Amino acid sequence: MRIGVLALQGAFIEHEKKLIECGAEAFEIRQLRDLECSFDGLILPGGESTVMGKLLQELNLMQPIRERILGGTPVMGTCAGLILLAERIAEDDTVHIGTMGITAKRNAYGRQLGSFHTTASCKDIGTIPMTFIRAPYIEQVSTAEILAQVDGKAVAARENHQLALAFHPELDASPLVHAYFLDMCR
Repeated sequence: MRIGVLALQGAFIEHEKKLIECGAEAFEIRQLRDLECSFDGLILPGGESTVMGKLLQELNLMQPIRERILGGTPVMGTCAGLILLAERIAEDDTVHIGTMGITAKRNAYGRQLGSFHTTASCKDIGTIPMTFIRAPYIEQVSTAEILAQVDGKAVAARENHQLALAFHPELDASPLVHAYFLDMCR
């Protein structure tokens, strides 16, 4: 199994390590020619969604990634990756990739000092650790299914082959989220 990890900015190396730990091959997507390779899934990591969106446009990656996802390539977006996948961003007219039926609330837990760690139940995965760093949450779903909530806020959702997480599973010891995503890619 070969998974592409968007490596423009953010926590991409940690995702690569988790994928390798789960027995998958990881490779970095940095430019258009990287999308020409054969791969079974795609990870959009955490980072700064505004910067990532700008780089996706400048490098002509936005539309090809959107087309891959709409064509059925499984994708997991974490934190900023969730914002990239969202069809809407609360209080913002920006749409990045926009393939998932969710509305993201950016920086919903406040600034860096509002970062926290918890454990919660996630449908089809189990109880998992969750690390939130300047995290969004899912304010509303239109066509997606909520998989997990923390303090009454949706923090994980799935829509067919798309998985969006407000937290950073790559920063915790548990491989369960990445294993779940690899099952989606099979």
